[in-house]
Amino acid sequence: MNLEWMAWTAPTAAFFSFIALMLVGMTIWEIKCPTIKRKGFLPIATTRGDRLFVGLLVSAYIHLAWIGLTDLAIWFALGIAVLWMGVVMRWG
Repeated sequence: MNLEWMAWTAPTAAFFSFIALMLVGMTIWEIKCPTIKRKGFLPIATTRGDRLFVGLLVSAYIHLAWIGLTDLAIWFALGIAVLWMGVVMRWG
């Protein structure tokens, strides 16, 4: 695959492809089973899409903080972000 037009690496392409697949999956899920707003530990009532957005946004901040504050492998930040996404999607 030629990704040189944006200087992307294969992991970058995989990441954005995964995000696109999540959005398609959430769209199909929403069409098949419309969501109801609910109140979890987040301070506002949210839908699945809201929780996905909050989860992705905080996951980006987790990675940025990890890169800026530690010299450890980024895989630890990925693990924390995946755990965060699970928690916010389930109980957020």
